[in-house]
Amino acid sequence: MATLRRMLARDPLQAHRASTPLELFFDLVFVVAISLASSQLHHFESENHVGAGVGSYLMVFFAIWWAWLNFTWFASAFDTDDWLYRLTTFIQLGGALVLAAGTVPAMTQHDFSIVILGYVIMRIALVSQWLRVSFSDPEYRQVGLRYGAGITVVQLGWIAFYWVPDAFQIPSFLLLVVCDVLVPVIAERRQVTKWHPEHISERYGLFTLIVLGETILASTNAVVEAIAETEHLGQLVLLSATGLVIVCAIWWVYFTVPQADALGATRFPLLWGYSHYFIYASAAALSAGLEVAIDIQTEHTDLASVQAAATTTIPVAVLVFSVWLVLIRRSATTTMNVVFPMLAATIALSAFLPYSLQVTAALTVLAACCTSVVARSCAPSPQPL
Repeated sequence: MATLRRMLARDPLQAHRASTPLELFFDLVFVVAISLASSQLHHFESENHVGAGVGSYLMVFFAIWWAWLNFTWFASAFDTDDWLYRLTTFIQLGGALVLAAGTVPAMTQHDFSIVILGYVIMRIALVSQWLRVSFSDPEYRQVGLRYGAGITVVQLGWIAFYWVPDAFQIPSFLLLVVCDVLVPVIAERRQVTKWHPEHISERYGLFTLIVLGETILASTNAVVEAIAETEHLGQLVLLSATGLVIVCAIWWVYFTVPQADALGATRFPLLWGYSHYFIYASAAALSAGLEVAIDIQTEHTDLASVQAAATTTIPVAVLVFSVWLVLIRRSATTTMNVVFPMLAATIALSAFLPYSLQVTAALTVLAACCTSVVARSCAPSPQPL
């Protein structure tokens, strides 16, 4: 580690490539950022400011997710684990901490200054990594220079976003998002970096566990509230069990069909990676919905029952639909490719039913069962002895 190494492309066929301790350490910061974002979404929803809360949440969550995504794909292709790489990663980690600290003012006051500062710190640190690639690896010199230039130009746009009037914030934000996501497309249009399919699949799975962990926390909070609010004991224990069933079923849906081989064979890996935004954002929003359900049971919100239920059912529906679309659809039969969208739509509409969260839990378990059917159909046949 003490020796500074040339930042050369890693072997995408390396056996047993796994997440490094540095990557796992880096992920811890995003646990904090996601927790703060979902907590603020819960407050917005509970106070009946659902539209404003969801809009702010999706904007902040993009910054969190996009920063993590870019670090992850770069590390998969060029991680040298020398002292300079570690130091640059620590700078990105510091930027992520700043971004996390800015989550609350961004969502509550539309003050994005701290979020932008943290985001720019992370992205400029990544620019230095791409410039290092351009100096170290002649094969990827042009790719590194295109990344460095593209990210820098977009960061100037994000800095200018601070002075955008409120009336133009949403269209300006969407424009900058498009510019940001186009940087990898343009930088790799002629030459794709050598990311590792198993490594990327594992990294995405670990981030899924992070966002699902927020829902586990919400289920635990229901038990904590039950201990304090003994008059609502039965309802809160039922809610906790329901939340646990939902998150376990979602885990089953996401992880049952292996992704590494399919990811390595896909013609559009960036589309696979980008589409996870909807999976992650909806999974983190689910925890906010369960917290709203706790507020309903303990009479801490005036939100209508259908609206309160929708804060859970809609994230679950988006999550089931997104996982099917991104991870399952290519391996599923025609029948299953009809069943999954129907299940997602039914889950969303279950907000209008009595015991809507329990209905959602049952439907999510059904989705998990369907995923197992898909996994069995695409598994290789056992070889005779």
